Amino acid sequence: MLSVEGVCVHYDDVQALWGVSLEVKAGEIVALVGGNGAGKTTLLRTISRLLSASEGSITLNGRDLLCAAPHEVVAAGVAHVPEARQLFPMMTVRENLELGAYLPVPRSHARETRAYVYELFPILRERDSQLAGTLSGGEQQMLAIARGLMLRPRLLLLDEPSLGLAPLAVSAIFQTIRRVNAEGMTILLVEQNVSHALMLAKTAYVLENGRIALSGPAAELANAAHVRRAYLGI
Repeated sequence: MLSVEGVCVHYDDVQALWGVSLEVKAGEIVALVGGNGAGKTTLLRTISRLLSASEGSITLNGRDLLCAAPHEVVAAGVAHVPEARQLFPMMTVRENLELGAYLPVPRSHARETRAYVYELFPILRERDSQLAGTLSGGEQQMLAIARGLMLRPRLLLLDEPSLGLAPLAVSAIFQTIRRVNAEGMTILLVEQNVSHALMLAKTAYVLENGRIALSGPAAELANAAHVRRAYLGI
């Protein structure tokens, strides 16, 4: 579904990504793990075309995204749930969800999609008319994911969904990610909680200093000595 080949990204004179390649097959969860500053968020923002690549290629179902505008990437079916949620705090839960379905086709299915995300996250139904900025951290993350799902995407990019959340909220978020994937959603997951990410994913990539250091089946990487030592504290 998604193919990233040899992508390089610069922030002015500083290179952030060095020839990064990865593949996300339809129906899979692919985890991208690594430490702070490794380039994980940069890669997601490049796929979404919020950043420009200086080299390489990005294709979605054979369609070149490298020269697409961000709104064209969204129209192609890519929903990006950003780090730190980035909701509209002075808008209600429902209004935030409606913004996720602003394109014509998702908008025509907004009522049924909203019913689906409220079934996934019942607390959001209870908070329907509440301002997003007054929600707890876990509820805000649920809303951010729900807003992405309102697009009815082909590919969901999740950037650090467990960041700053209490353990119970983390567990609920990962259970939902597992369920959404089981129902057919393809997911590229960026996550610092390496143990959770590797348990959830089929395939994983380890990004270090802007380069892919390791890749393979997630279960195998979970047992790799380097990963266990550097990321799992074992």
